Amino acid sequence: MGNAAADFRKLSGLIRIVGHRGARGVFPENTMLGFDYTLAAGVPLLEFDVVLTGDDIPVITHNPTLHAATFRDETGQFITNEMPIRDLSYADLCRYEVGKIDGQSAYGAAFPDQAQVDGLQVPRLADLCALISRPEHAAARLLLEMKSDPVLAQDTAARAHFVAAVLDVIRSAHVVGQTVLHSFDWAILAECKAQAPEIPRSYLSIASEPQFQLPPDIPAHIKAEGGALWCPHFADITAADVAYAQSLDLGVVVWTVNQTADIDRMIDFGVDAICSDYPARVQRRLSDRGLRWQ
Repeated sequence: MGNAAADFRKLSGLIRIVGHRGARGVFPENTMLGFDYTLAAGVPLLEFDVVLTGDDIPVITHNPTLHAATFRDETGQFITNEMPIRDLSYADLCRYEVGKIDGQSAYGAAFPDQAQVDGLQVPRLADLCALISRPEHAAARLLLEMKSDPVLAQDTAARAHFVAAVLDVIRSAHVVGQTVLHSFDWAILAECKAQAPEIPRSYLSIASEPQFQLPPDIPAHIKAEGGALWCPHFADITAADVAYAQSLDLGVVVWTVNQTADIDRMIDFGVDAICSDYPARVQRRLSDRGLRWQ
């Protein structure tokens, strides 16, 4: 069984690219269409979000609730009631479409180039696992973000159940060797370690989000926990932070880096991988600078 975390580490002349939610800047986020595009563009590393439905199906969507700016009801209208996904069955969830973005919303205004596509539903984790199981996608790797539901954040039984449901899917699909488990909620990652110590873990951090308490020495803490990757927000780090984490044998994967100047700065910092809504932009900057991404 391979260790997927190694494929998020840089090599000489090579910095990895990770497609954020597929390629959110150009295709509907967290959809099979977006994942297909990213893989076809030569970016085999996919970052995406997973939550659990009321009937225990791990599905790929960012929020623990429906999202008003991206979910449309059966009449084609963007929703106003952001219901918890844990209260919906997967069949209920499939009544909504997620292929368009509300350009009148602040969220939609941030992604003016995103394609507008009818007929897309929230995919199951099993659907993406089936895609990367194909021989032509043997190089694909999953940076599987397990989303914390604020209502259930202190519920240890719910946390264990969530982790077990995700593990069941990736084990059944035989993609354990292509998967890194990834979260802002380090309690979820502790549960992942308990249930699946063989699967590498990636620790997300952002300084501006107080709901997740961060230790003073983040890389040392991740190393002590047996983590493989540190995934800080790109604005939170310096070149010295990157070098320190790498000296502890941690890979540094920065998110979400979309502007050319920021991409260049992360390249200069020597990060291992750049997670972006616009993977083609990162490809272009690496190519122009004589670097590779695979």
